[in-house]
Amino acid sequence: MEFHHLLEKIVQDGSTHAKWLNTLSFMENAGARKISKCEHPVLVTQIQLKHAAEEHRHAYYLKKQIGKINPELCKTYESQELLAPIATRQYLHSLDVKACRYLQEAFQLNKEDLKYAAYLFVTYAIEVRADDLYPVYQDVLTKVSSKIMVKSIILEEEGHLEEMINQLNDFSADWKTHADHVLTIEKELHEQWMNAITEEVTQLNYA
Repeated sequence: MEFHHLLEKIVQDGSTHAKWLNTLSFMENAGARKISKCEHPVLVTQIQLKHAAEEHRHAYYLKKQIGKINPELCKTYESQELLAPIATRQYLHSLDVKACRYLQEAFQLNKEDLKYAAYLFVTYAIEVRADDLYPVYQDVLTKVSSKIMVKSIILEEEGHLEEMINQLNDFSADWKTHADHVLTIEKELHEQWMNAITEEVTQLNYA
């Protein structure tokens, strides 16, 4: 099912829409925690702190939006409150593991440097995806005149992508070749995630 069409289905049903918002919130929170985990014990850049703070804020903002549907829904990140919980939890974790494996082979890094490389390349891949995902979601929200909005997230994610590219330029002159490899890994994992969500949403709508 095409993503736009999938979102149109999701926003039609309040509890499914709340789960979708909660799933995005979970992803943003997991991303923020991964950024913090990649920090060097002392050599933490301002930009890394900014990213972690903004991703945490996105997680909070998306969680808050659920209240516009029903304040009683999706209060935690427990499995029954997420869409395709297994695939959702696996997506970022698998991306991290597979990207680290690739980057270790490509750059032969020590533990701290590998953490930083993973932060750069994994965050880049996620920002490229966010730049794709949130505008489509906002488009669907606008079409159905929803009270929910993600415009503020779109603007910040665009800024993040620019900042990641600047950092990658400093990291390696040949970063694009390696980033393309990580994007290929992400694409496959994203497809698995979307397929799992599509399967669940289809079952919900035709139950």
